[in-house]
Formats: sequence, structure tokens, C-alpha cells
Amino acid sequence: MKTVITYGTFDLLHAGHINILRRAKEMGDYLIVAISSDEFNALKGKKAYYSFEDRKMILEAIKYVDKVIPEDNWEQKIEDVQKYNVDLFVMGHDWEGKFDFLSDYCEVCYLPRTEGISTTKIKEDLKQVQR
Repeated sequence: MKTVITYGTFDLLHAGHINILRRAKEMGDYLIVAISSDEFNALKGKKAYYSFEDRKMILEAIKYVDKVIPEDNWEQKIEDVQKYNVDLFVMGHDWEGKFDFLSDYCEVCYLPRTEGISTTKIKEDLKQVQR
């Protein structure tokens, strides 16, 4: 069995999120999604619209996702890879090179993001509509 892991906030779920989850699942048998806790988002200066528990519930309902775990800090990735016997770490290409240190523990893959969609873009578009 090949275990895959990916990380993100996964707020305001959109087609780009589904695409990366689908493609990550296609690369293995078991997909773990680590989502940023509300506390970790605060440390990063981010505020998700949905709470951690709501984002977790939404992700658990997606057929590609086998397990959802919290991401509480930047440093936990090596521990997660070892704890869950991860074979493949997957992230969007905008993070390319940032997690290459994990290649000592598992395969690392950066997937192209879906063009024209992001949570940031959705938030910006909503601000424009409100003006």
C-alpha cells in the first residue's frame, strides 16, 4: 500500500482543492490530508473562514480523502511522514523546493495548481462584489 500526504488550510473549498486531492489520491492507495489548525493559522497571520472542525468535516466527506489530521506547526512534517509511514509527500507547485528536505524520508512531488482559482482569488472577488 502506498501512503500519500498533503498539507493545506483547505478553506473555501474549490475545484483546485478537489483537483489536487484527486491527483494525490491517484498517486497512491491511502491519502492523508493535514489541515492547518486554527491556532497554526493564527501564528501564520491567516484567518480561515471555516473553523478547523468544519474544514475537517468537509474534507472527510470527500471520496479521495482517507484520513484528516491537524497541522499544528511547520516542523511536524518529518514526524508525520514517519508516524504514518508515508511514501509520497504532495504539494502544489507554488511550494516547489520548500519541502525537498523530506526527500530523505519519502518521495516529494509538486503538482501544478489549477489555473485561475485559489482561496485568495475567491476572497478578492467577493470583496469586489461587495463594493
